[in-house]
Amino acid sequence: MHRPIASNKQALVLEAFDTLLNKRDSVAAERYWSPNSLQHSAHIGPGREGLLTLMQSLPPALKYAPGLLVAEGDLVMIHGRFSGFGHSTAWIAADILRLVDGVLAEHWDVIQDEATRESSQSGLPRFGDTCGA
Repeated sequence: MHRPIASNKQALVLEAFDTLLNKRDSVAAERYWSPNSLQHSAHIGPGREGLLTLMQSLPPALKYAPGLLVAEGDLVMIHGRFSGFGHSTAWIAADILRLVDGVLAEHWDVIQDEATRESSQSGLPRFGDTCGA
């Protein structure tokens, strides 16, 4: 099986997310996710097929913007923003991925609506430099 080349775990996760979410290349994305991957997300069906099926159902306008990445052991957490998927409010997500043998083997996520400046008690955004509109 061909394994994606990445200089580190964070780069591999960034490549995987960009390939699937922004480039929408399901065939290339299969190299990043284990065929036996586990999904702990309420939004994604079981395994790699559940993820690929979900992506095929989303509008082409979907965009993912990565933010903060943290790695510890075999885990990588990426904080990012999903927009253009048909909701009036973008989603801010913390995705946690477990890597095994250079591929994504397990996934958890925490997702919430992006706050506007008016709805944020601190006036600070959940992602980036400004609150969403």
